[in-house]
Amino acid sequence: MSKSSIAAINDFVVKFANVNGSGSASANELFARSILRMGVPVSPRNIFPSNIQGLPTWYEVRVTERGWLGRRGGVDLMVAMNPQTWAQDVKEIAPGGYLFYDSTKPMPASMFREDINIIGVPLTAITNATYTDARQRQLFKNIIYVGALSVLLNIDDNEIKRLFGEQFKGKEKLLDSNVKALNLGRDWVTQHIDPDSVKLKVRKADNVGDKIFVEGNNAAALGAVYGGATVCAWYPITPSSSLAEAFQAHCKRLRHDKETGKAKYAIVQAEDELASIGMVIGAAWNGARAFTSTSGPGISLMTEFIGLASFAEVPAVIVNVQRGGPSTGMPTRTQQSDLLSCAYASNGDTKHVLLFPEDPKECFDFTADALDLADRLQTPVFVMTDLDIGMNHRLCAPFQWDETRSLDRGKVMTAEELEAGKNFGRYLDVDGDGIPYRTYPGTHPTKGSYFTRGTTKDEYARYSEEGPVYVRNMERLQKKFDTARKIAPQPLRYSSPKSTRYGVIYFGSTSPAMAEALDHLEEGGDHVNALRVRAFPFAQSVEDFIHEHDKVFVVEQNRDGQLRSMIMNEFTLDARKLVPVLHYDGTPITARFIAADIAKKLGQLKVVPFEKAAS
Repeated sequence: MSKSSIAAINDFVVKFANVNGSGSASANELFARSILRMGVPVSPRNIFPSNIQGLPTWYEVRVTERGWLGRRGGVDLMVAMNPQTWAQDVKEIAPGGYLFYDSTKPMPASMFREDINIIGVPLTAITNATYTDARQRQLFKNIIYVGALSVLLNIDDNEIKRLFGEQFKGKEKLLDSNVKALNLGRDWVTQHIDPDSVKLKVRKADNVGDKIFVEGNNAAALGAVYGGATVCAWYPITPSSSLAEAFQAHCKRLRHDKETGKAKYAIVQAEDELASIGMVIGAAWNGARAFTSTSGPGISLMTEFIGLASFAEVPAVIVNVQRGGPSTGMPTRTQQSDLLSCAYASNGDTKHVLLFPEDPKECFDFTADALDLADRLQTPVFVMTDLDIGMNHRLCAPFQWDETRSLDRGKVMTAEELEAGKNFGRYLDVDGDGIPYRTYPGTHPTKGSYFTRGTTKDEYARYSEEGPVYVRNMERLQKKFDTARKIAPQPLRYSSPKSTRYGVIYFGSTSPAMAEALDHLEEGGDHVNALRVRAFPFAQSVEDFIHEHDKVFVVEQNRDGQLRSMIMNEFTLDARKLVPVLHYDGTPITARFIAADIAKKLGQLKVVPFEKAAS
C-alpha cells in the first residue's frame, strides 16, 4: 500500500476496463444496481466500441449520496481487466486511488504506479480451479470480481443475491451458479485481504426515493406509446436502434386488442433512413401518429423528405439520438452535434422545431409532447437526445401516465364542418397563428380534398409560381414558427444566491453536470445565473436573459458552438457577449470541466474590465 489513500463514503468513481464480448456488461450493471438498492444514487456510463468483438470497453460508475448524475471526472478505483488498455487505465487513476486487477500471473513493478494502491485478486486461477468450460470461465470471472469488490467496498451481498433472484426467477440452476461465483470472490478476499485496505465504502442510505432507473431510449419509446404513436418506421443505426426495439416491446405489451389479440400498431424496418422517413410522412398524411428514430448520418439521408414534410405541412416526429460526427463519425461516442443540421434541415428558408430533453423523464414527456406539437403545427418535430441519455441508465423522476390524456390533433376539419359549408383552404390561415386546417383522406366524399405537393401553392393548394403567392406562404410559415415559440417547452432559469453580471446557457444532457458545476463555482466564489434551453425556436426569455448579463457562457458538446450560432442567428445580439464553453471528445461532459473552464474565463473577465474586453 502507498502512504496516501483516497478515503470516501458514498462518494467515488469506479471504472471497469473490459474486453467487448466478454460478458462483463451485465456484471458491471449488477455492481451498479446493487449500490442503488442500498439507497445510494449511482450514475453509470457504458463506453463501448462500434465495430467488432474483442476491442476495449469501459463502464464507469459514479457513486454519490448527493445524487449528482453527471460525470464528475477522474477515477478513484480502476478495475483493470483488459491487458490491451492497461497503461491507459492505470494512468487514469487519481493519486491515492486504487487499482484492482487479476494477479494470477506476476507482473513487474514497472507496470504499476507508486502513488496508487494495488489490490490483486487471482481471478483466473480461482475460475480455472472451479470451472472447466471456457465460456463459463469467461462469464463467471466477472461475477467473481463483483463478489470481491462487494467485500472491499462493503456492498450488501444480499442485495446482489436479490438481483440474481429477480433476473433468474424460475431458473434455479442459473441462480445457484451465479451465487456460487459471487461467493468465490467474497470468500477469497475475506481470507486474504484486509477489507479496510480500501477506504472507499458504500453505506446504506435513503437518497433514491421514488426515482426510477431507466435508459433514455426506453423512456422515449414508452413516451411514443403514451403520445399515441401507432406507426414506427426505422433503419438500424447506433445509438438509436434500441429505441425502435423498445417501442416494439412496449407495443406488444400495451397495443394488442384484449379480445382479438390483434396488433393495433405497425413497425417497419425500412431498407434505409430515406425510406423510413418517407413511410412516417405517408402514415402521418393519412392521419396516423408516426415517428422514426435515427442519428446524425440518418438525418443527412432524410433531409429531402424532411423539407417536403415542412413545406407540404405534414406532421412527423424524429427522435435523433446524437453521436459524434461528421460522416460516420464516432458511432458509440456522444455529442450534441446535430443542432444546425436539424434546425435548418433541407434547402431554402426552412426551420424546424427541436426539443431538448435533459434525462429519461423528459425523453418520455417530450416524445409524447412532440407528437402533439407535430399535429398542432403540422410539421416535423425533432426530439434531440444523445447517446449519453439514450443508451445509459439514469435515475430520474417517475413517469406520469394519465389514462384520460387526450391527443391534441390540432386543426382538423371534420365531415360535418365541410357539409355545413365551412370554407376550407388547405393553406389558408384563418386566425393569424400561421396554422391552416387540414383534412384526413376520405373525410368527405366530395369536399375537403386537396393536392399535396412540395412545390409552391396558394391558400387553396393550387399550384403557383407567382412571387406574391410564394411570399404569403413563406410569411405564414414564419408565423407558424412564431406560434411554436410560445407552445414549445419553455426555458428553465436558475438564479444565483448573489447578484451577478454573468450567466450561462446550456441544454440537454449537459444538465446534470451543469447543476453540479454551479455548486462548484459558488463554492469558489464565482456566481452565475443559469438558463436551460428546452426547445427551438427559442423563447423570448432567452434573448431577455442574454441582455440582462454582461457575458453569457454557452455550454455545449460540439466543436463549433452550434447552439451559440443558432442564438446569434435568431436574435440581434453582440456576439462578443456569448462566450463558448465547448467539450467534444466523445465522452460526456463533466462538472469539473465546466466549472474549471468557466472559472478560468471568469477570472480573465474580472482582470480585464468589461468595457475593454468587449472592445
